[in-house]
Amino acid sequence: MVVALPAVYDEFDLPRTELAARALRYAEEAEPAVVFRHSVRSYLFARALADRRGMRAGRDFDDELVFLGCVLHDLGLSEQGNGRQRFEVDGADLAAGFLRGRGVQEHAVAVVWDAIALHTSEGIASRKGPEVALTHEGISVDVLGFGKEFLPEGFAERVHAAFPREDLAYAISDMIVRQALADPAKAGPLGFPGQLLRHHLPPGELPGWYDLIARAGWGDRPASAHPAAPGT
Repeated sequence: MVVALPAVYDEFDLPRTELAARALRYAEEAEPAVVFRHSVRSYLFARALADRRGMRAGRDFDDELVFLGCVLHDLGLSEQGNGRQRFEVDGADLAAGFLRGRGVQEHAVAVVWDAIALHTSEGIASRKGPEVALTHEGISVDVLGFGKEFLPEGFAERVHAAFPREDLAYAISDMIVRQALADPAKAGPLGFPGQLLRHHLPPGELPGWYDLIARAGWGDRPASAHPAAPGT
């Protein structure tokens, strides 16, 4: 059954299934507007990149799963999604619960979970299947501009006119940092949230990789710390 969506979506080709419409409403109600619009733009950019490569929905990827991955990917930044894990995993868990509550099959839930949990994991998401990869790419275009040169001419302007940015990249970074400052468990030193948090703490307060090695207690030393061999 084709479901009607609000008029703002009329010029764009979104999935019109009941599940897609429910996910769209769920994200819009749960997330700050700036985050919700980012999620919609991410899907539109993901589909544009797929089209450019000649990938066809239903043959090369499941369009509804890409939509769900993109639209729900930042639930971890919502009030109800703010748990004790890094925001990507909190969001993936909340999205999975939403989908299971609507009878979505477990294999599809697993794809959406991966797409959300890995959406900041460069070099990993691209290897997990087309739906996960496209979700990651669409999000990367919208936040960092990676791949925007491959979008159709004028497409980004149309998308931004319908779904304004409002300084998205800085706004979303600030949300991640606020969560991490309130609960450091959400920002391990080697993950993306930890990288953001490090810029907002006094130098050395959040350990880096070499700090962790030094604290490990195994006595490992860099090669430069060993005495040179005789005759070298």
